[in-house]
Amino acid sequence: MSRSADIRILMTTDTVGGVWTYSCALASSLAASGADVFLVTLGPRARADQHTMLRDVGVHLIETELALEWQDPEGQNISEARRVLADLEARHIPDLIHLNSFREASFAWRAPTVLVAHSCVNSWALACRDTTWLTEPRWRRYTERVAAALDAAAAWVCPSQAFHDNIVAIYQPQSRSAVIWNGIAPRDPAGRKQDLIFAAGRLWDRAKNIEALAAAAGGLHWPVEVAGPIDAGLSAGVTWLGELSHDAMAARLRHAAIFVSPAIYEPFGLSVLEAAAAGCALVLSDIPTFRELWSGAALFFDWTDSKMLHRTLAMLCSDEVGRARLQRAAYEHSLTHSLTRMTNAYLGLYESLLASHRPVAPTCQIEVRA
Repeated sequence: MSRSADIRILMTTDTVGGVWTYSCALASSLAASGADVFLVTLGPRARADQHTMLRDVGVHLIETELALEWQDPEGQNISEARRVLADLEARHIPDLIHLNSFREASFAWRAPTVLVAHSCVNSWALACRDTTWLTEPRWRRYTERVAAALDAAAAWVCPSQAFHDNIVAIYQPQSRSAVIWNGIAPRDPAGRKQDLIFAAGRLWDRAKNIEALAAAAGGLHWPVEVAGPIDAGLSAGVTWLGELSHDAMAARLRHAAIFVSPAIYEPFGLSVLEAAAAGCALVLSDIPTFRELWSGAALFFDWTDSKMLHRTLAMLCSDEVGRARLQRAAYEHSLTHSLTRMTNAYLGLYESLLASHRPVAPTCQIEVRA
């Protein structure tokens, strides 16, 4: 770690999806740099396998079970969240508040706040071309709270320029912003790859577009495996693994020769980065985020065309030389998304906010008498 930090940080997170992985990595890295980090969960409590990701890293975990904002558009849990989080700030006296969701930024914090936008309901709906329900009063209130939170934060962050542009177009925030790519610790891609195509995503989440991969899987000579929560009818051409622990996911990625993301919407795509770091060849939907992050290190396909995806996968399965070249390109590109780089970027942002927030001591004037 090239920077050091002697600050106390109260960081919120949730245990659903990639936000937990991101938060654990950043909190652990900040703690290693000298920061005192209090990681506060919203939503469901962390599972036993998720707790292992924070073992012996010096991060203080606090679990609250407060509602996640997208699960509480009516705002019924806001008063309780405000009370609980105010109590935590009073008890731990952090220098800085790092929020990984929106609405909490509008609370009356004493310390400066950094809000990280990982996703939002409006951008999800626009990408999925399903916006009619956003006119309901509860979702209009959600939109108003998100806009107010972005304006209230001392600074807000997005993990890609593409998603930053979406947030600006939807909410037109007036506060300071930054783009900080997500990062992970370097991985060892050594090990024999298997003839295996792998993907990860919530089957019920339309934005993950897993059904496109299921439609493309028929007739491929290699098996196709998908990890993620399952609560719908399953295609016979795919092996559905259900939800895997982070370690189990890492093991699958070490063995898979090809990783596919057919996503319609991805503010960043942490699973893609982890796949690249594990030496997988990347086959990605042609969306602005993936073009920004992986141009030159992946094959892209039209997410509406499952036949194109089938042809791309069939070609890559049969081309050992091209596949090896793509695996190497993905791994080398993953090194630019390092945990050190991400942590230093956040430390730089924290330091600038703390410097501007710090009270200025009054100037002392000394009267000199002759």
